[in-house]
Amino acid sequence: MIILFNPQVCAPQARRFPLSVLHLGAVLNDDEYMIVDGNVDPAPVETIANLMRSRSDVELLAVSVMPGPQIGHAVPQCKKLKKLFPDLPILWGGYFPSMHTTVTLKSDFVDFAVRGQGEHTLVEFLRARRNGGSLDGIPGLSHKRRSEIIDNPPRPMISPDDLPEQLPYHKITPSNYLQGSFLGRRTAAHHTSMGCPFGCNFCGVISVYGSREKMAAPARTEAALRQLQAEFGVDSIQFFDNNFFLGEDHAIELCERMIPLHLKWWCEARIDILLRYRESTWQKLRAAGCKMIFFGAESGSDQSLREMNKSLTREQIISMAHRAQQFDIIPEFSFMFGNPRDPLGDALVTINLIYQLKAIDPRCEIIIQHFTPTPQRRGSYGRLDAQNPYPATVEEWATRPWINFASHHNPTVPWLRADLLSWLRNFETVVQCRWPTLQDFRLTPVTRKILQAFAGWRYRSRFYYFPIELKIAKRAVSLRNPRVESL
Repeated sequence: MIILFNPQVCAPQARRFPLSVLHLGAVLNDDEYMIVDGNVDPAPVETIANLMRSRSDVELLAVSVMPGPQIGHAVPQCKKLKKLFPDLPILWGGYFPSMHTTVTLKSDFVDFAVRGQGEHTLVEFLRARRNGGSLDGIPGLSHKRRSEIIDNPPRPMISPDDLPEQLPYHKITPSNYLQGSFLGRRTAAHHTSMGCPFGCNFCGVISVYGSREKMAAPARTEAALRQLQAEFGVDSIQFFDNNFFLGEDHAIELCERMIPLHLKWWCEARIDILLRYRESTWQKLRAAGCKMIFFGAESGSDQSLREMNKSLTREQIISMAHRAQQFDIIPEFSFMFGNPRDPLGDALVTINLIYQLKAIDPRCEIIIQHFTPTPQRRGSYGRLDAQNPYPATVEEWATRPWINFASHHNPTVPWLRADLLSWLRNFETVVQCRWPTLQDFRLTPVTRKILQAFAGWRYRSRFYYFPIELKIAKRAVSLRNPRVESL
């Protein structure tokens, strides 16, 4: 028996299908695993401990771990389980152990780590363990040999089409995850591709998956969506792909297959790619139910964008605001404040661009994040120095400052002064109140007008200092941040 454990990563009202462990379960026999999801189970350690005590055949605890809030739960929970059950092998997979393999395996409670795609690695690992075979020939696996850490060769990425089509939703309770959103009453999460072919040098996707993207065939995506509709009454989808669109022909076929489904959906895409799409393709996007698209705009400075290797310009960002408005699709622009070379100058230019985008389309969503460099990646955009090193242990990564760092929230980096960071956070508060996110479907029209009235004079005058009244108003209405992508 294998326990697939997904530690808590978000607040209860934001939880969606635990896709990582569902995909792992899909390659296993139905009777050889169980799923424990900390986003639903309020006491996952007790649940796992009870399974261990009631069954004698538990052979592995496989844990999906991302930096940020999830590692903050994974570390103490796995440490406690290892203390209770010293002979229980614990394997970590996901973004964190893929990027921080050595740090992961230096801990005394993680025995194995999977780098990159984990489905085939897990199957081969289990086969070797059960048959007494060597672990050295399993691509994508890292393990310990006495005091030495062994990193096997990387595993080549495979297409979603080469993995099982059906996800084992029967192993969870789907109704726990199909909550309302700005898209609809029963919103599901789905994933149709792996990897990213673009070289943005602040991003960790290439470090984990390489510089290619493998996309599911449109027919496969259609079949999955029809299943979600038929079995669970899903009326809306959040596609958590790094890039939902690449080739225009692929996008056209996918949209044509989705039009009869009458779903509303959100996805992530590249500005430069969609600007190349024909008007007829944009019309199909809208007809297929596309309501909002997340774009990594990152900066209002062409110089900063070049330094990021973003392959994007300020004018293209502006053009996207016009194009999306033309087809009644809401653009969601994400910006990273805290340019390592010129944090203040970059912030001022970016704020000017945000004002320009809001003048073009007041509905456009603005997501404000703070730049933090991706560790252990060559040629990264900005890096920490010897005086401010990355954590050497998983326990330190699980502390609040480093959870904030990994979440791009209130980071401590040597080039971003505390007074500038405070000013940027105040600007974010003003923007959030002047333009309450459309994704917070709980807000009434009256509440929105009150927030906008409170913040209007600050936004117009660009006076962001000491917005105490706005912070009180935000708490009073429990205003949410427009950060769907952070899920």
